[in-house]
Amino acid sequence: MDIRKLQKIVVSALEDVKGKDIEVINTTKLTSMFDRVVIATGDSNRQVKALANNVVEKVKEAGGEIISTEGEDGGEWVLVDIGDLVVHVMQPTVRAYYNLEELWQATPAQRRKLAEQATGE
Repeated sequence: MDIRKLQKIVVSALEDVKGKDIEVINTTKLTSMFDRVVIATGDSNRQVKALANNVVEKVKEAGGEIISTEGEDGGEWVLVDIGDLVVHVMQPTVRAYYNLEELWQATPAQRRKLAEQATGE
């Protein structure tokens, strides 16, 4: 499936369940593992699970394949791996703590610097 079509399906699925602060990050120049990262916020465990579940359902309805999902049990952070696109649905405190936007929008040199700061080197 075309990455732009897949991205549109995912964003629409998140909007359907009132996902907040939806952000799409193009990672094609940062990693060969996937082309997009989509990050969204849900206000509760129940909403985070519902957001991720809706993404899974809508992608499958469109003929896409879900590689795996993780974190459904806890509901604080659910990851949906769709191959070329990875979706992170998080509660606000978890999202603020891990700050994936900063990680994936940084250049490789900036990421190295962030990693060094985190480890105290």
